[in-house]
Amino acid sequence: MSSIQGTPFILKLDSPEATLELVGGKGASLARMAAAGLPVPPGFHITTHAYRRFVSGNELGDAILTAAAQADDDPATLERAAAQIQSLIVQGTIPEDVSVLIAQSYNEVGLGDPPVAVRSSATAEDLPEMSFAGQMETYLNVCGGVNVLDAVKRCWGSLWTARALSYRAQHGVRAEDVSIAVVVQRLVPADVAGILFTANPLTGARDQMMINAAWGLGEAIVGGQVTPDTIVVAKQTGAIASQDISPKEVMTVRVPGGTHEEPVPAEKRKRAALPPEQAAGLARLGVEIEQLYGRPMDIEWAMCQQRIFILQARPITALPEPRATLEWKLPSPGKQYARSSVIELLPNPLLPLFATLALPVWNKELQAMMQSFGSNNPLSNSFRLVTVNEYAYTEFGLSAWQSARMVVGLPTLLPKVVRLLRSARARWANEARPHYANLVATWARRDLGVTPSTELLTGAREIVKAAAIHYVTIQTGILPVSTLSEAAFTYIYNRLIKRKGEPRALTFILGFDSAPIKAEKSLYDLARWASSQPELADYLARAASEHIVRAFASQPPPIADAESWREFAARFAQHLEGFGHAVYDLDFASSVPADDPGPLLETLKYFLSGRARSPYERQAGAALARKQATESILARLKGLRLRILRFLVQTAQRYAPLREDALADVGLGWPQLRRMLREVGRLMVVAGAIAQPDDVFWLTGEEVDAAARALDAGLPVEKYAHIVTARRATQEVERKVTPPVALPVKGGLRLLGIDISRWLPARTGQRAGDVIKGVGASPGRVVGVARVIHGPDEFDQMQPGDILIAKITTPAWTALFALAAGVVTDVGGPLSHSSIVAREYHIPAVLGTGVGTERIRSGQRITVDGDGGTVRIVD
Repeated sequence: MSSIQGTPFILKLDSPEATLELVGGKGASLARMAAAGLPVPPGFHITTHAYRRFVSGNELGDAILTAAAQADDDPATLERAAAQIQSLIVQGTIPEDVSVLIAQSYNEVGLGDPPVAVRSSATAEDLPEMSFAGQMETYLNVCGGVNVLDAVKRCWGSLWTARALSYRAQHGVRAEDVSIAVVVQRLVPADVAGILFTANPLTGARDQMMINAAWGLGEAIVGGQVTPDTIVVAKQTGAIASQDISPKEVMTVRVPGGTHEEPVPAEKRKRAALPPEQAAGLARLGVEIEQLYGRPMDIEWAMCQQRIFILQARPITALPEPRATLEWKLPSPGKQYARSSVIELLPNPLLPLFATLALPVWNKELQAMMQSFGSNNPLSNSFRLVTVNEYAYTEFGLSAWQSARMVVGLPTLLPKVVRLLRSARARWANEARPHYANLVATWARRDLGVTPSTELLTGAREIVKAAAIHYVTIQTGILPVSTLSEAAFTYIYNRLIKRKGEPRALTFILGFDSAPIKAEKSLYDLARWASSQPELADYLARAASEHIVRAFASQPPPIADAESWREFAARFAQHLEGFGHAVYDLDFASSVPADDPGPLLETLKYFLSGRARSPYERQAGAALARKQATESILARLKGLRLRILRFLVQTAQRYAPLREDALADVGLGWPQLRRMLREVGRLMVVAGAIAQPDDVFWLTGEEVDAAARALDAGLPVEKYAHIVTARRATQEVERKVTPPVALPVKGGLRLLGIDISRWLPARTGQRAGDVIKGVGASPGRVVGVARVIHGPDEFDQMQPGDILIAKITTPAWTALFALAAGVVTDVGGPLSHSSIVAREYHIPAVLGTGVGTERIRSGQRITVDGDGGTVRIVD
């Protein structure tokens, strides 16, 4: 220890005097580990006394507190105060009694001018109840005594950044109560670095550890410039339980005077950064550190020449309680929840941005529609969309009393409902869709690169609102009219009209030209044209879809007939312009064909092979059968039966294609919306807040709003790399479960005392076995090979003649129906998209199995009985 009059300015790294008050949170933690013999790089502490000596020696105390007191919640005042205080510190002179001791201690770290890391350590940092991680500064690869002194002053100045001032104010930490120390340590020239959590921060499991690892120094991980590998290790054995190897594009390396981000060599990008034996060794160190502190810890580490060093350790904040399985707790006790309505378009756990930005907007429009029947009607404020374990549910809030009131009020309510249904087509075609399309067009003309981030988010909410109005409009008109008219026609026809030998009721509503069928014909036309260009056709048949997408985006393929490629690219772009907004998943975090056209290319290749039936011929055949059946049946009826059946069949025929047209346009604004949100994400990447633009979808609306305000004000942005990594892993757990069709799990979904769960489009509670029950939604029977497809990134696994197994299908999935011999889904009913399109393709479909994707494996032979509504696993 070096001191003057009992005030230590310098302490050895493992000094027993290295308390929180003297060396700050980071320093105290390093001292504790160094004293315990853990592999901490050698170094020393510059204590809070040295900082106070600097402040008093330059007479800065009153000026600092006065400037800090002038800062409030306004970013401009925070930035002004920070700049004023940091200027005072940078211009100050370190007193000689302090600077001499720093120089002497630096010389003891190593011979010559050893490279060191100079780290800030605040007295309010790394406490169990708060995490100030990232608030203070760290300077790496500092060489030479003069540069070390300069880095120390900059660390002292980092106590007063705008971000630190704001954070302390939010947590009630007074300016006069904080001080700062500095830790100087020999720099570890890391080959690999990362973070170790001694408990699983996602599941709370205390018997697991999670390791993040990437090439180079650890700053690329901490700063969010790279998505690291994630390794889950069993704490007792060190065995790897799971491993997710990420493509690591950049790494932090040493350069003269500091550090620099550079591309990772191509051969290392997809390689595991940390071998299993080193992961086990790191886990053993983690156990020692956890035992030293007596609680789960968040540890920064680095590895150089196979030797591991510990750089920092702090308690894990907000560690969840351990859970073996997901609990399906009700958001509001006493209410009921169902995976129905728009949830058919949301099969997976919602990403945070959609859940917190889109759902509130959707609910507002849903409530506005309900209140259009009168603010006092029982339906007002009775329905909303919520999430349970990130899965979307419709909440039903009707009490027994409200249900009774609704029944009593039906005479008043019914005329309003009828008027709403009659106006369905006009409201969608003349109001909702034009407004939606015009808004999207307006934003498409904007230069996003010069638009403030806050405006981009305002525009994003406007587009979501237009999409919600569009969907609620078809939900309160086109969808129920389509459903009721087909159901009524089928019932009347089968019970009162149909004679032996006459066609199925289904024949009367097939063969129409809906948006998904138009998209299929457009792709078919493109394939037929391409087949007339020999060199182009050969390239499209041979090349992998990802290579074709890359060529389409920026790198023309290596073929001599460049003109045919240019023409193909233009035609493909035109196809995407017309149909590229169809959603695979309504969550706007999921790509659409417009920005990920790869899944379409498998169907294009199938059409190009010449083995596929022409969609024109198929549709013409269905249309002719429909026309003949309609004319024949109407010709033999008279009187009331004729009038009733004509009304029902004409209504069903009018709304059958309209339903698909309307659903296909729900994502009309999604390509533009995704560009806007990814532009905000791009700016956050530049600011070091996240690793890649798409990480913005893993943040909440509130977090993105805060980031946008900071970006527009030129302030530092909160770093979210850890949060994004944690949320990704949490959702991996959630994706593996099958959400119950109704909540509460016991008791079912009851309306007026009747359990209606059995009629919902999924059957998650059925017993295990070779037979899976569902809804027979398209007639016929087929035996074939199952192909489980979870999303568009797996479309290339689908082979002609396979039976498609999916959670749901939306209009964008139609491309697979040309290849499929049958369809099985977890969610859906007789009038869902899967049913309607399967019937157009004349392939059997069993929907609403609830467990199809869980129990059926790709490659198994199965029998799909679309008449009986069953799926049998053959082998």
